[in-house]
Amino acid sequence: MALAAQIKQWGRALGFQAVGVADCDLSAAEPRLLDWLARGWHGEMEYMARHGARRARPAELVPGTLRVIACRMDYLPAAEESEDPARAVVARYARGRDYHKLMRARLRTLCMRIAQAAGDFGHRVFCDSAPVMEVALAAKAGLGWRGKHTLLLSREAGSWFFLGEIYCDLPLPVDAPLAEHCGSCAACIDVCPTQAIRGAYQLDARRCISYLTIEHKGAIPEELRPLIGNRVYGCDDCQAVCPWNSFAQPSDEPDFAARNGLDAATLLELFAWSEAEFDARTRGSAIRRIGYARWLRNLAVGLGNAPRSDEVRAALRARQDDPSALVREHVRWALARQG
Repeated sequence: MALAAQIKQWGRALGFQAVGVADCDLSAAEPRLLDWLARGWHGEMEYMARHGARRARPAELVPGTLRVIACRMDYLPAAEESEDPARAVVARYARGRDYHKLMRARLRTLCMRIAQAAGDFGHRVFCDSAPVMEVALAAKAGLGWRGKHTLLLSREAGSWFFLGEIYCDLPLPVDAPLAEHCGSCAACIDVCPTQAIRGAYQLDARRCISYLTIEHKGAIPEELRPLIGNRVYGCDDCQAVCPWNSFAQPSDEPDFAARNGLDAATLLELFAWSEAEFDARTRGSAIRRIGYARWLRNLAVGLGNAPRSDEVRAALRARQDDPSALVREHVRWALARQG
């Protein structure tokens, strides 16, 4: 069996639902990246600008790279979503274990298996942690196509999946890219609460709820706070409305199952966590990276948008003197919204 076919078989055995191979030529994607940066749509994500065009040149990031092995792992939870405005909405990908660790471990295991068959080879694994154009590479490797919301889409899995890459010096045969299948659909553009998707394939991260609740370190712009609703970590709206996600199958990966009730917790329950509880409950979670103050900031915004109640106002008043000026400012705003 040819090595490329074996790699795909080993990858599936490790829990990847799809594996493909791409070359390193991202010249078609580079102008779009540079235009996005020039518009300033990356916001405070300085690392995006710092690496610039290098992100679109795999062989400059890892010298000797000839091919990129792209891998897909599905994470859709089986639970139904609630429309309760008192519930804290955490993006589905962040409710379980931090996917970075799991994906990188599986990618390294796949590399070990390749080395056993092909001998030592130059390689480096990535999963949303370096200047890598994951969507462009996965599309070149035949794993799907870029949707209008800028995420990768697959006919059989929608977009509820993680991507990981192996940069390597093996001259593997490449896979053919797939045709796009979004057609005239604009559901993801229309549904975005903050109109962050400025047009097909154009995302202004500065308005994106995922950016505002995760990447943004300071005060959330006041005009955007009411639009965030009860989303406290990330946002799934553009994915949830996509017709292709009706074909996605729930994942049976135990690490992606919700922890600490994050698929059903209320805003008040999470706002009551002490810093020690936050540290304990988010250990091993992607949520931990934003820290306690930003966690409370996000929850204060959610409570400001929640149905008015004495219980909500009491919880907010209890944090009026929080040590963090960032938290205090958002609590004041939420109390004003609560009347």
